[in-house]
Amino acid sequence: MIRTCLYKNEKVTFSDSGKGRVVVLLHGFLGSHKIWESTISDLSKTYRVIAIDLPGHGETACFGYVHSMELMAKCVKAVMEHLRLKKYVIIGHSMGGYVALAFADLFPDHLKGLCLYHSTAYADSEEKKKDRMRAVNAVKANKGIYTKATIKNLFATKNLKYLKNEIAFATAIAKGTSQRGIIAALYGMKDRPGRDIILGLVEYPIMMVIGEHDNILPPSQLLEQAEIIRNKTVLYLEHDGHFGFLESPRQSNKELRKFLRKCYLYK
Repeated sequence: MIRTCLYKNEKVTFSDSGKGRVVVLLHGFLGSHKIWESTISDLSKTYRVIAIDLPGHGETACFGYVHSMELMAKCVKAVMEHLRLKKYVIIGHSMGGYVALAFADLFPDHLKGLCLYHSTAYADSEEKKKDRMRAVNAVKANKGIYTKATIKNLFATKNLKYLKNEIAFATAIAKGTSQRGIIAALYGMKDRPGRDIILGLVEYPIMMVIGEHDNILPPSQLLEQAEIIRNKTVLYLEHDGHFGFLESPRQSNKELRKFLRKCYLYK
């Protein structure tokens, strides 16, 4: 079921599927709640799954020229308050992971667990910040070319010839993202603080999903972060890039289920 609520007097769109304990899905850059289609279908058999369109993505409004991770986290909190939900596990893909960490920082008492799905707790390096600004210029020059190339780069190079339908699916969602929404997210990601300290402080379970052929985040850096986590689960996808739930959906969903059971068994 597609639903809406208000944040700062603007519309936020989300899907609400299934019944039971609550799982929140946060998509990545250029995504929407629709990108989680197969994950929602699987998890909603036994959980209540809330998948949110983050600011400037999907059918959710833009809230300014910069969408900080904190603003996005507060938007997520507005949805959960609207639904009167108090405890949940958040699964964040890439940028959605940055938002999940901001949420963990701002609203720690609401989390039963956290999954960083091809995401990092580190801030952008100076070189990465320059890349974000180059991306802003590329979006202004030709949004269509930028989104197509960016989505293609999220898949492992060796999977490109096998996953044409999945690439087309993700590209279609990306093309629906407005220029303003893309640029606001790029600025927000560029300026986000590092939150790796959270990984070592919290006691609830944290899962990291890592792709061996990720073109965006070096697996070695993510494995290094995983060592900080006190109550950790690591899923290392040997054949995938930055899009494990599209590249290996069966394996990914199976391991997510194990993690969710762990989260809700944890006191």
